[in-house]
Amino acid sequence: MTVVGIISALVVGLVIGALGRLVVPGKQNIPIWLTMVIGVVAALLGTVLARAFGVADTKGFDWIEFFFQVVLAAIGVALTVGVAGRRGLTR
Repeated sequence: MTVVGIISALVVGLVIGALGRLVVPGKQNIPIWLTMVIGVVAALLGTVLARAFGVADTKGFDWIEFFFQVVLAAIGVALTVGVAGRRGLTR
């Protein structure tokens, strides 16, 4: 993977993480860097899941792949907030 590919994957992950955080209702008491990490992981897993379902390569923008990524980011943010709150890590 080239440097440009890595940077673009990180940027997409950051956007996915931010959108996932916006989808989850309420206040999320987790650091923004953790949201970014969740977004990068969700973007990668969403792409894998979309390819598994055969919907990753379409003409134009891949809305279904994007949907998978945002949903996975929202689930990741919700789970992280839940675990952090349970362990008393929230402020």
